[in-house]
Amino acid sequence: MSLSYRDATLDDLPAIVAIYNSTVASRQVTADLEPVSVESRLAWFQAHGPQTRPLWVVEDPREPGRVIAWLSFSDFYGRPAYQRTAEVSIYLDERARGQGLGKQLLAASLEAAPGLGIDTVLGFVFGHNDASMRLFRGFGFDVWGSLPRVAVLDGVERDLVILGKRLGAQNAG
Repeated sequence: MSLSYRDATLDDLPAIVAIYNSTVASRQVTADLEPVSVESRLAWFQAHGPQTRPLWVVEDPREPGRVIAWLSFSDFYGRPAYQRTAEVSIYLDERARGQGLGKQLLAASLEAAPGLGIDTVLGFVFGHNDASMRLFRGFGFDVWGSLPRVAVLDGVERDLVILGKRLGAQNAG
């Protein structure tokens, strides 16, 4: 599947939320235990903008208008000194998984990051999410931290792994 993405609009938010909610039951991707509402994600949506923290959507090339994936750049820790660091999140519709779309989106995000003023990219991944761990590690992300047993999913304690990658020239000093 070839990648074509665009900045999300408010009209895309229901599809973004539906894709997100499709991952809740797997207990592999999100720490939400119940589906979220579109209204509850409005502030999150509004925290994104194409110049520094884009939210991209991918439409199905066979069904224009149907969103099948999204990627977000989000602030890390919300303090000004961390402005050049962003968390990348990728979510795929069930029918779009396993086709290389996640790899294409992650590659596109790493290519776009310097132009967005981002030189450090983070991924927060459950340690038992083998597919996402492989995806990020395949792009040279290293384990920068591990928070053992910080999440409880259906009575099972799970680790959160922080994966990081520095891009471009590093500013010493």
